[in-house]
Formats: sequence, C-alpha cells, structure tokens
Amino acid sequence: MQPSDISAEMERVRVDFRHLLDHASAGLRAVTNGTKWTNEQLLFHMLFGYLLVHNLLPLVKAFARLPRPASKTFAATLNAATRPFHVINYLGSLGGGRVLGRSGMARLMDFVIRRLQRSVTNAMEHELNRGMHFPVGWDPYFNDYMTLRAVYHFPTQHYDHHRRQLTLAGTTVAGESTSTEATGRAD
Repeated sequence: MQPSDISAEMERVRVDFRHLLDHASAGLRAVTNGTKWTNEQLLFHMLFGYLLVHNLLPLVKAFARLPRPASKTFAATLNAATRPFHVINYLGSLGGGRVLGRSGMARLMDFVIRRLQRSVTNAMEHELNRGMHFPVGWDPYFNDYMTLRAVYHFPTQHYDHHRRQLTLAGTTVAGESTSTEATGRAD
C-alpha cells in the first residue's frame, strides 16, 4: 500500500468512528458479537489500536535500524508476556470508553489519526520498507516480521475486524447494514 492509501483508509475510519459514536447512544451498553465487551468498550478498544500504533512508532523505527536478531529477541520476550497483555488489554477497554465518553473518544480518534496520517505521508520510502519482529500472540493481525508500512496499516485491519462485531442498530458503513453475525476471532 502507498502512504496515500493508508492515509485514506484512516480517514474512512475516522469518519466512520465519529458516525458510530454520534448514532450509538442507545446501544452502547449492549453486548457485542464474539467478544465479552459492550459496544462502548469495543469502540474504545478499536480506538486503542490506533493509540497503540501511535505509541509504537518510535520503537519500530529504532528496532528497524538494529540487526534483526534484536527485534526477534524483543518480540520473543513480549510473546512470553502474552497472557498478561491480554488481561491488561481486556481490562483497559472495560473503563476506557466510560472515562472518555463519546465526545472524548471522538476527539482522541481525530487527533491520533491526523497525527498518523501526517506521519505516514511524510515517511520516506526506505523507512516504510524497514521493519521489526512482532509478538504474534498479541494480535491476529501481527505478523512475525512487519515493515513500518504494515504497522501503519495494522490499526485499520484491527478496526475493520472489530467493526463487524458491533451490535449497534441502524449504523451503516458505506451504505451497508452492520452485520450482527459472528465474524472471526476477537482479541
């Protein structure tokens, strides 16, 4: 994917996320399809994917300059902590949406996506092709080795996966009804 494609998909998500929050008040406390979270908690988790990437970028850029065994060792260490990561990931989303509220989540998503869009469009081609090893146990969209380009694309894959698990009535994306059928794995 080209940086402009990644930026465009992030913009699609930014608009969709705001739409979901604007039209979801009655269904925020409803359970989702395929997770243990409510819609509000899952929306926060979807936002968290972008926050994670925003905060990971310096780490990815640093490891991308080191020999591959350095990031392989680091990823193996993180993989060893997969179980605690999933607990923290789950618990963090339980209160995140409640603390931020709908307007806070919308503002934070706008902020983080705009920063990621600037970052990806300003990245040099050789930087986008560098990468590092990742803890594959942490997320189904993490690959053993990911380029910076793939890292920028990751949160949208994560978002789209969880978007299908929301059970908010009447919300649409690109003119399609939200599915309420189980669709794949949940983190």
